[in-house]
Amino acid sequence: MLKIELAFSVSSHEVELVRLSVNEGTTVGQAIEQSGIRGRYPQLHIGADNTGIFGKLCSDATVLAEGDRIEIYQALRADPKDARRKRAMRQGTARK
Repeated sequence: MLKIELAFSVSSHEVELVRLSVNEGTTVGQAIEQSGIRGRYPQLHIGADNTGIFGKLCSDATVLAEGDRIEIYQALRADPKDARRKRAMRQGTARK
């Protein structure tokens, strides 16, 4: 049995970490199904375009190794450049 982790963002302030034991030869897709997160978090978009292992995109068919951490990436809720610009404007007007 391999010990792996599955990490994903539930909200902007909450990250879920699920620890699993899976058989050797288990793929990313199989581990996601075994974790049961699709049933608990139906709002999550889970696909080959947003899953990775330790920050590197991978397919559902990628075979897992001991200690791997599967990550499910979600779309950004706000454009980072726009958020920085708005924050700078607020801070600039507050200082005057």
